[in-house]
Amino acid sequence: MIEEFIRGIKQSRSYKKQIVHLEELPAHTAILGELEKPLPENLQKVLLNRKIQLYSHQAQAINAARSGKNVVIATPTASGKTLAFNIPVFEALTMDRKATALYIYPAKALTNDQLKVLKELEKESQIKADPNIYDGDTPQYQRANIRENSRIILTNPYGLHQYLPWHYKWRNFFQNLKFIVMDEAHIYRGVFGSNVAMVIRRLLRICNQYHATPQIILSSATIANPEEHAQRLTGKDFEVVSNDGSPRGKKSFVFWNPPFEDSTNTLRRSTHQETKDLLTLSVLQNLQTLCFTTSRQLAELITRWTKTELTAKSKSANVVTAYRAGYLPQERRDIENRLKNKNLIGVVSTNALELGIDIGSLDSVIISGYPGTVISTWQQAGRAGRSNMDSLVMLVAYQNPLDQYFMKHPSDFFGRPHEQAIIGLHNHYITTGHIMCAASELPINECDKQFFSELFSGSIQALEQGKLVKKTPHGWVYSGTARTTEMVSLGNISDKTVTVFYNGNLLETLTLNKAYEEAHTGAVLLHQGETYICESLDLNHLVAKVKQENVNYHTEALKDVEVTINKTQEKSNKGTKIGLGEVSITETYHTYVTKIYDTVNKRSPLDLPPLTFSTIGVWFSIPDKVRELVESQNLDFAGGLHAVEHAMISIAPIFAMCDRWDIGGVSTPLHPDTKEPTIFIYDGFEGGIGISEALYAKIKPLWEKTLDLIDNCECREGCPSCIYSPKCGNENEPLDKKAASIILKEMLKVCAIDKNSKEQKFDAAKRYQKTLK
Repeated sequence: MIEEFIRGIKQSRSYKKQIVHLEELPAHTAILGELEKPLPENLQKVLLNRKIQLYSHQAQAINAARSGKNVVIATPTASGKTLAFNIPVFEALTMDRKATALYIYPAKALTNDQLKVLKELEKESQIKADPNIYDGDTPQYQRANIRENSRIILTNPYGLHQYLPWHYKWRNFFQNLKFIVMDEAHIYRGVFGSNVAMVIRRLLRICNQYHATPQIILSSATIANPEEHAQRLTGKDFEVVSNDGSPRGKKSFVFWNPPFEDSTNTLRRSTHQETKDLLTLSVLQNLQTLCFTTSRQLAELITRWTKTELTAKSKSANVVTAYRAGYLPQERRDIENRLKNKNLIGVVSTNALELGIDIGSLDSVIISGYPGTVISTWQQAGRAGRSNMDSLVMLVAYQNPLDQYFMKHPSDFFGRPHEQAIIGLHNHYITTGHIMCAASELPINECDKQFFSELFSGSIQALEQGKLVKKTPHGWVYSGTARTTEMVSLGNISDKTVTVFYNGNLLETLTLNKAYEEAHTGAVLLHQGETYICESLDLNHLVAKVKQENVNYHTEALKDVEVTINKTQEKSNKGTKIGLGEVSITETYHTYVTKIYDTVNKRSPLDLPPLTFSTIGVWFSIPDKVRELVESQNLDFAGGLHAVEHAMISIAPIFAMCDRWDIGGVSTPLHPDTKEPTIFIYDGFEGGIGISEALYAKIKPLWEKTLDLIDNCECREGCPSCIYSPKCGNENEPLDKKAASIILKEMLKVCAIDKNSKEQKFDAAKRYQKTLK
């Protein structure tokens, strides 16, 4: 059926050679494993009744957990990870009638789905677990009963962050805690991951207070560094289980590049229209298909367009629906059940369905736009063809550099390892905030360095000087007046949040830098598909006021960025200087433009004070002979630097698991600190989150991939597929594609990276002294 579907596409009139690559991933049979000792009779009976034979990775994980080890299971979607951690947990509940377990999930939809799995296992095994969800939606009158009587509690990091100060109410649960299970652990990366790592350390510190030493089981998608990631997330050592023993059907993976619509090969047909056509065709051929989009708005639009097409072709439009965050829980459950029961043929979703929610087996997945990481791509692709079914995956490219790079280098995608999941433990803003939270939970002492070894002393010093903790005979305790958990956000680092009001009611909140971009006076703010005009932004009180107005334009704020080097580790290799260190970023927002689609129809000045923050950056200088070579060919040297900066940022997510929006960049023909032409790439978060360190270690391959991207793009002068950036504060001026190619080629000639150089480590105490000043 899949082969016939692809053959039919190629024979259709509308086909314009959009299939640029077809990868056939062969089927493989199951590899079974054995347990080192038999399970309790009630659990053995469950496996027999379900006709389950454990796969090799499930048996390995269960054996390791039963021997007392912390385990990270890093295998693909639908490989049976849930059973691998539920078995040892339920065995512990059998062996100790007081034992408890805490399950932590990153998404509410996943929590609800797993609660159903746990209740079914409880019923079949006759092991009393009384599993329950405890989060912001749990009614107050039920909470005390859950804390006292539930042996398995399911929550999320945001809820856990709020509950830890009330740990005395959880005394019975915590002192009997045997397991902490964290599902979809690869989600915990970047700023969110660094914050969650601190929450877990606070949790383990409280467990220690109640003389509990729970084992930890992590379940993760396949990542390049499961052991390091698990250790950074929890501070504990782990056994890694990564050899997948589950069966797989044959998967046909198509790379689909929308055709050019102009003679200059610079403008491709809309990715959204191509996606709509493919989804419509899949539904008409009765291929049950899940389509992933990059935003909630696109999920709704592609659903609407597909319904219109189906109606025009006399097919019921009710077999297609959207699925995204923001729907009521019952709406989501209904869609999941209709998918499993085959009453829905097409569903258009954000990454809300990327995680392990049980929706049954699907014939096909359409991925509308590269999701940003290899991990997410395989997670989404794994939704098709569960078990032994043959399946189809179609990745429809956007006209941006990263998508186009993989369209031209498919072997790079299929041959490359999964990315590393980065968790930074050296961000003093994150660490200080959570040590403040810990001080409000229990007095902090020197012995707590075992939980907060990174930056412990500097954090205490900073909090003491800020009069947020005070020394007592029992240790440092929180001495502020506000609730600590309200001051520390898990999703960002900024301590300044702008509240947006509409007609006197709270509409949403934005970090300060986001407010500069989206909530300045005159800005068009998008909220749940509606457009609002910002009437005022009060920076003294951090309040923005908006009015609702339907408009056909959007706004973009333009800024100048200056970089100052504060501390450097520099390597000089054959005339090329490459640095990694602390930098200060100053952003000055000076203008905003009003656009209809991509056409600017108005410019307005902005009067906002500069934003300044400290972060970590990587930079390199361009030798004089390279400048001379570029200028000798009458090319724009500054435009070449600018183009290299843009292309490097767009390709960086290949080497560090991040979004291009997490990174900033600056290029200049003469920087005051280096006294040379210099290109900077920096973490877009206060204090840094580990991205620049990863890029520093891979600078030469990063240059090589960037050069491939530029030289293999069909355009002549540059386009959105190579050197244009959607977030450029200088409106993509100046840019010179040919100059960029020359600069990169020459840099690769003169560069010889010392492979033995060690990753830069920063002196935490000195960093704090600078911050305090």
